Amino acid sequence: MSNKVRVRFCPSPTGDPHVGMVRTALFNWAFAKHNNGTFVFRIEDTDAARDSEESYQALLDSMRWLGLNWDEGPEVGGSFGPYRQSERMDIYKDVAKKLHEKGLAYHCYCTQDEVEERRKTQKEKGQTPGYDAHCRELTDTQVADFKALGREPVLRFKMPSKTITWNDLVRGELSFEHEHIPDYVLVRANGDPLYTLVNPTDDALMEITHVLRGEDLLSSTPRQIALYEAFKEIGVGQGTTPEFGHLPYVMGDGNKKLSKRDPESSLLMYRREGFLPEGLLNYLALLGWSFGDDIEFFSMKEMADNFEISRVSANPARFDIKKCTAINADWIRKLSVEELTSRMEKQLIEVGVLPTSPSKEQKELLFAATPLVQERLETLSQVPGMLSFLFVEEKDFVVDHEDAEKSLTPDILPALQASVGVINSLSDFKTQSLHDELNRVLVTEMGLKARTVFTALRVAVTGRRVSPPLFEAMEIMGREKVLLRIEKHLKK
Repeated sequence: MSNKVRVRFCPSPTGDPHVGMVRTALFNWAFAKHNNGTFVFRIEDTDAARDSEESYQALLDSMRWLGLNWDEGPEVGGSFGPYRQSERMDIYKDVAKKLHEKGLAYHCYCTQDEVEERRKTQKEKGQTPGYDAHCRELTDTQVADFKALGREPVLRFKMPSKTITWNDLVRGELSFEHEHIPDYVLVRANGDPLYTLVNPTDDALMEITHVLRGEDLLSSTPRQIALYEAFKEIGVGQGTTPEFGHLPYVMGDGNKKLSKRDPESSLLMYRREGFLPEGLLNYLALLGWSFGDDIEFFSMKEMADNFEISRVSANPARFDIKKCTAINADWIRKLSVEELTSRMEKQLIEVGVLPTSPSKEQKELLFAATPLVQERLETLSQVPGMLSFLFVEEKDFVVDHEDAEKSLTPDILPALQASVGVINSLSDFKTQSLHDELNRVLVTEMGLKARTVFTALRVAVTGRRVSPPLFEAMEIMGREKVLLRIEKHLKK
């Protein structure tokens, strides 16, 4: 085995991808990049009842959207494929057979009820509940009796009677006493291999050097370390055990672990809301890791260049949607006008404000409008509300009912009529001219409050009280469209 770092991200294709999963992928990706290593993307899809092709495609699409490109895995290939566990069943069957033949695993005929009953007794005696090795040393007669009852056995791994110790990359030295780690099931009675077998088998055969995963899998590590030792005896893999690092929990509201059921955990929700992958990943990087020097805004390349596993905290990290949104807004401001226009165009197409293939005029209008909203946006989902007034057909243009009731009151009609006169008289239909002349006539000469009259003008022209800067918006709309909208209201 070479000294090259090899890490893996191995989700199950069940349900929507969630941010805790993305954080794990991100840390593995950054660790690989920082160490000039290999980032392996593996799909753990041995649970036919829960896995789905739809979730599998969503995983691939999400990783591509995030820009977490993998060096080996689905659609990319590699020397250790296949990378979907459902295509590796013969491998697991062979490993299980070798473990059994070598006496490192044994057939267990206990029913679930029998196991639970004995666990109950253990609890009553103050013992650690777990499988009591009942079937470890069965005689041929006992086996025959179980078979006569029609019982199909599971395959259990025979845990060694010793303390399991390792140096966790995040938590330091950890030890588990053997009495707290009972023999565990590798293969179900129907022959289906479990995570406890397939995950370490793939890590060994794919020569994974470092396993960075969630704290919730910490208790399975001593069992897997023992299994790696067994692999050496049966010639599976290179005879080495990867280094482990267990990432801190991501906490949600109420100081509870963020779960798939929490709305803020759904990656698809962030995509729908128009978060930038750069912004979301930037924030997720801060959940348990520190760039140093109080720096909280950085690119993924900068993260990879500076990613030291020693700066990952063992303490739980709290997910704060407000901070996530604020960092996303910072990223929107960082984009060039050209890049932001491109992303806004996709958002407007997605919601139907723009056609699938926008015209040259629509593209130019959007490009002109982008600087007007760039400082105001927190997410791209706000773009349609801010800019749809620019692209709507005049026959379809509507004014927000509540905003109209508040701002377009009967006493404001003289101001709107005066505005028409000013707009018609301007030889230069530019932002500064609009500002100066409308201020002079409406505020100075007519004595109206600027806030009241310009809010009314904003609602009449854009349909909403909240919009891009009024005079700049009017300039890019053009004189004809502005007049049409004001006069449309006057006629009403």
